[in-house]
Amino acid sequence: MTTSKALVARMLGVSRAALYTRPKQPEKDKQLLAEILPAMRDHPHYGHRRIAIVLGKNRKLVLRIMRKYGLRVGRRRKQQKKHADVGNPPTGIPNRTKSICPIRPNVVWAGDFTYIVYYGTIVYLATVIDLYTREIIGWSIGLHHTAQLVIDALEAAVQFRGITPQIHHSDQGSEYASVACRAWFLAHHVLPSQSHKGHPWENGHQESFYNQFKKELGRVHEYGSLEELIIAIHHQIHYYNNRRIHGVLKMTPRQFHERYQRRMGKTVENLENEAGESV
Repeated sequence: MTTSKALVARMLGVSRAALYTRPKQPEKDKQLLAEILPAMRDHPHYGHRRIAIVLGKNRKLVLRIMRKYGLRVGRRRKQQKKHADVGNPPTGIPNRTKSICPIRPNVVWAGDFTYIVYYGTIVYLATVIDLYTREIIGWSIGLHHTAQLVIDALEAAVQFRGITPQIHHSDQGSEYASVACRAWFLAHHVLPSQSHKGHPWENGHQESFYNQFKKELGRVHEYGSLEELIIAIHHQIHYYNNRRIHGVLKMTPRQFHERYQRRMGKTVENLENEAGESV
């Protein structure tokens, strides 16, 4: 015995036409999935917030689709600990950044270094970040953690920006407390600033960068040689500066810096026009 469509519709409390209507939502979900997957391939460690920014979509909608299809980002790896300067007395250099919120580039730079173990060889990476633009503006790589390693990163930052900062912040590592590093700050008229001992969060921008950097660099033993690893480090920093959306900035650090420059250019142009009109 067959049941008529009209009877089925009455039993379900819907119109007969509704039985022939295909729901549109699954198709919309599949279309959005087709946009999310390429974005995740390009940025395998992006969560739903950054994916939403890339696609120009609502983040709750993106989160729903990712959950529906079981899409997950890579697991956060445990960050390696840096060698501690155990037993060294405090340097006496205060934290000058505690009451400062930079409103333009080159006011406060922050430096730090980390290490990566590659088949028994320790590779050290020192970086300098601009606390306003969040851009890595200088870095150096070496096989020893020396004062010269961090000075080379500072020199690279000065060469890139063409200017020195008002303040340079770091932890109390022996490299930054060294005579050579202090002499560099003095020669370049830079005020040194340092976190209190045992307070890594006081250099949180660098800590956060390294945490994400190592996660996205991936398993270092998968690189075929030490040279490949070093090239990958350079590429990852370039990716961070130019392609990776920063969670706070909602754009890449390079885009944020360029936007600042455009705004300042317009401000200068407006001031020049006002000056010309008043003559």
